[in-house]
Amino acid sequence: MTLLPSLLAGLKAVCAAFPDPRKGRGGNIAMADFGLSAFSMFFMQSASFLSFQRSLEKGQGRSNCQSLFGIEKIPSDNYIRDMLDEADPALLAPCFERLEMLLAEPPMRQAFARLGGRTLVAWDGTEYFCSQKIGCPHCLRRERCNGKTESYHSMLAATVVAPAHSKVVPLMPEFIASQDGAEKQDCERNAVKRWFGKHHARLSPLRPVYLGDDLFACQPVAKMVTDNGSDFIFTAKQSSHKALYDFIDGAEPNRHEEKVRKRKARETFRYRWIEAVPLRDGRDAMPVNWIALEIVDATGRVKYSMAWVTSLAITQYNVAQIAACGRARWKIENESFNVMKNHGYELEHNFGHGETFLAMTLAALNLLAFAWHAALELLEPPWQAAREAATKRTRFFAHLATLTAYAVFPSWTVFLESLATFTIPPELLKTQKIE
Repeated sequence: MTLLPSLLAGLKAVCAAFPDPRKGRGGNIAMADFGLSAFSMFFMQSASFLSFQRSLEKGQGRSNCQSLFGIEKIPSDNYIRDMLDEADPALLAPCFERLEMLLAEPPMRQAFARLGGRTLVAWDGTEYFCSQKIGCPHCLRRERCNGKTESYHSMLAATVVAPAHSKVVPLMPEFIASQDGAEKQDCERNAVKRWFGKHHARLSPLRPVYLGDDLFACQPVAKMVTDNGSDFIFTAKQSSHKALYDFIDGAEPNRHEEKVRKRKARETFRYRWIEAVPLRDGRDAMPVNWIALEIVDATGRVKYSMAWVTSLAITQYNVAQIAACGRARWKIENESFNVMKNHGYELEHNFGHGETFLAMTLAALNLLAFAWHAALELLEPPWQAAREAATKRTRFFAHLATLTAYAVFPSWTVFLESLATFTIPPELLKTQKIE
């Protein structure tokens, strides 16, 4: 068991460098303990985790915060919020960069590599906080039809995805700032440019192919990607690409069909593509390749229809794989945003808003916990064994919360073995008397 302790050591070092708002006065709780305490709640998927550990510490003189997460003293919830408010989420970048290094490991490459060893990185924006009562200088604002003003936070997420694979790995997000503009397009497009400038060069060994919805299928974003030696597959709707579809009208596309059996049903996948079509109107329009997919059932009914623009060369031998990769973009919504908002991580819950960075930093820690869970399921055998023993994901995290509420485990190795075997070493159940 080496990966999880190593990840935690890296996170502890990062949290130790958080700015200390006590301004030289210091205190009896180290800065690392504030960051690790917040992260432990997200990692264990239990809002009550810290309160249970305080009870254990009171009764036994120790807790799983110390033995599992390396937290020396557990701060109060309000103290955590106060101390993390000045910690810019960008300080967590080294922890996400460690995940990028793990993506080069053979199990991760096997899980996510597509198109001849390329890594698919999906972009999309999402909100994670909204209130008509609470706000901060970093909040975005909008007026509703009832005249009330909402304050909200949004981020541009980047997530490694792959067709035919249920896991996704979030990368460092870019938080959308108020100066980006009031329109959604301006916000997400500006944010993706900032994200690309900060992270693309470091990701280049993974040979990324960027995925995005119709919002990103514009010349500035597409050219930014190709000028830096990478490729893209972006959704391209007819309603927002008039010049492109005017060019396509009347042209004879290349065609390819594949018969696919799905359980007892038989479907036909119909592909069409045209090379070197203009992405927009004007002489300087960037040439892209257009690809469309229709899925038709046995009765001739069209069940699915979508089109993309891509910088990748298309042939009848790779058209199906390129389309599958384009369709994988939805995984950032279903496998990432939906899971984080509705299945345990409670991304939209207000864990604390603060006046400066708190809402963003807590969201980044939550995202990091989700990313670690995905990496551990692919790389860490003891975690895999414990996860498989629980069968269901919800049951696994329920076991994590229950066991750590009643017993103090000396290490992750012992804890995960208990989860995998449904046994707790008898000596751990003995209450330690405090002298």
